[in-house]
Amino acid sequence: METQLFHIFRNTPLGRETLLQSIYFCKKIGASPAIYIPKFTKFLMYFENDVVQVDLDESYLTAPNTASDHATELLLQGGFNPRFLEPKNYTASTLPDIPTNFDFMCCPRSISDLSSKIGLGYIGPRVRRIVTSARFPVLISSPVYKPWKSITVFFGGSANAVKALRLGCRISRVSGIPLDVFTHAENRNKEVYEKIIQKENLEEDMALYADKWHIFEKGTFEENLYEVPHDSLVILGAFGHGLIKDIVFGSKMEKIQSVISNNLLIVGPKYTATT
Repeated sequence: METQLFHIFRNTPLGRETLLQSIYFCKKIGASPAIYIPKFTKFLMYFENDVVQVDLDESYLTAPNTASDHATELLLQGGFNPRFLEPKNYTASTLPDIPTNFDFMCCPRSISDLSSKIGLGYIGPRVRRIVTSARFPVLISSPVYKPWKSITVFFGGSANAVKALRLGCRISRVSGIPLDVFTHAENRNKEVYEKIIQKENLEEDMALYADKWHIFEKGTFEENLYEVPHDSLVILGAFGHGLIKDIVFGSKMEKIQSVISNNLLIVGPKYTATT
């Protein structure tokens, strides 16, 4: 089956930026975008152990008479035949059910608050719920369209960090874009992380795809974030143990969001790594 990315289109200039990011991502990894143009401000996503109601702000319903044309124009310019998702089932007359059998989903940093209220240090609660429940990774787009020239995986040794590293190697393989691995040592030596790589049978992938493995033993985490290239796709594991738990949805969440504006690809606990 073809790889698909689910995208909620907002017919605004900021929404255009996000769709351009999805199109770029799809071109790089060989995926197809599935576009949803909402007619209502709410919809449901039924996951295996959770039902997430997504509440959109009114900007997602801007100029419905031109939304399809605008999205179509961008998709054609990107080399894709437009494919729009039309909900088949409704829990209520104004509450459509959106399928969840996608490989990726693209979101702005919040999908339920006006962008004028959103700072880099904020990821909306609905996006967090989706990351927690989805079997697919979630692409959190940068505030404006930004092509990426490298891939950066944060690796702290957790189970979800391992998944993120596998995904980073996969994207590097299919896109041909170089991969860097970043580890904030946190009072551990390199051998600890090397043993995890060996245990997870990732030595060959690291040798094939990882250009550099940056292990920071000095400096604060925030200081070391300066070494992340501004034009890199950053891949993170969420809800793991150790560094990655702290980075995403933990004590360091606000700090990393306020420091870097990169595109983020977040791997949640339900994601099943593929090759």
